[in-house]
Amino acid sequence: MHPTTPAQPFDGTHDREIESLAEFDEVVSTEGTLSHYRVQAVDLTDRTTALLALDTTGAVFLGCPMDPEAAAKARASGALVFPPVPGLSFDPYRGFVYSPDELFESLHEGYEATPDARTYAWFQQTKADGDIFASMLRSIHDDAVSDALDELLVGARVVGVMGGHAMARGTEAYTGAARLGRELARAGLTVATGGGPGAMEAANLGAYAAPLPDGMLTEALQLLAKAPAFTPSITDWATAAFEVRARWPQGGPSVGIPTWFYGHEPPNPFAAHIAKYFSNATREDGLLARCTAGVVFLPGAAGTVQEIFDNATPNYYESRGEPTPMVLVDRAHWTERLPTWPLLRALAKERSMEDRIALVDRIEEAPEALKRLGG
Repeated sequence: MHPTTPAQPFDGTHDREIESLAEFDEVVSTEGTLSHYRVQAVDLTDRTTALLALDTTGAVFLGCPMDPEAAAKARASGALVFPPVPGLSFDPYRGFVYSPDELFESLHEGYEATPDARTYAWFQQTKADGDIFASMLRSIHDDAVSDALDELLVGARVVGVMGGHAMARGTEAYTGAARLGRELARAGLTVATGGGPGAMEAANLGAYAAPLPDGMLTEALQLLAKAPAFTPSITDWATAAFEVRARWPQGGPSVGIPTWFYGHEPPNPFAAHIAKYFSNATREDGLLARCTAGVVFLPGAAGTVQEIFDNATPNYYESRGEPTPMVLVDRAHWTERLPTWPLLRALAKERSMEDRIALVDRIEEAPEALKRLGG
């Protein structure tokens, strides 16, 4: 056996991450070394010559396919090499958030054939098994998604739109939520939602419609109404959305942050950037924490109520700095059906967040209220 160089101790420092083959080639060309770089989910099978020639001391390769000789050389020079995990429907080391096309690949064969559905099935099976390796993979995946989302949103003014998944296409409420998303996006804000159906989809649809002529949204709403809900057929529901995307391919970007925790609730295809998590707790906290320009809460049930107070807590304690605006829409819903507003107002009394909360009757009032509160 040949002696190998022991791995370098981890000191918490590195130059930067490499998340694409183009970045890899740029670093090789300009720096001439991979020492202390983190190479994340990049297929390096055609870069064996570079890997054999370059210094990889202290480098970390996360899920990068490479020639066995190159992997052995990297390990011998002190790099850590985490090979790809075979047989998974997702990449735990991914360097970017998801796209709708990626999650819904093979939709023509039925939703069950998509990576989104297969990943949920894997999640359910491994949770039932209590497999510690699977649990580790889920944690790595969610951390990688969070890192990718942070990189995506650098410098963005993010406004959240929260609301229930039961809001059906073809309804007045759905139309209002879509118009809200469009107006917020046209104001230069990045719309972020929980990434699912209903109110979330409507807001993402509105942001998608923002750079397009006004009539596009009207036509899109009519096309979507033929599949009003994701039950009983997610396939029909998602197919209708992709038909809209195909007819108007130049839609605007927005963010969806859904979870496989709610397997019955698929992601919507109108968010260009989808940060999907296994852990709902990580997803909820991360979604609200990134809404730096405030949050609009449309009528919803338990999930939306939870989001209101998940957002109220850091505002109350000012743990994220200055409180961010919160706008609740539909006075009757939030004061009578689910009397959340009185408690929120009581919490805010005589605190700095008192001037950052508002209750409006109609969804059309939300953008102005958000602006008035400093969003």
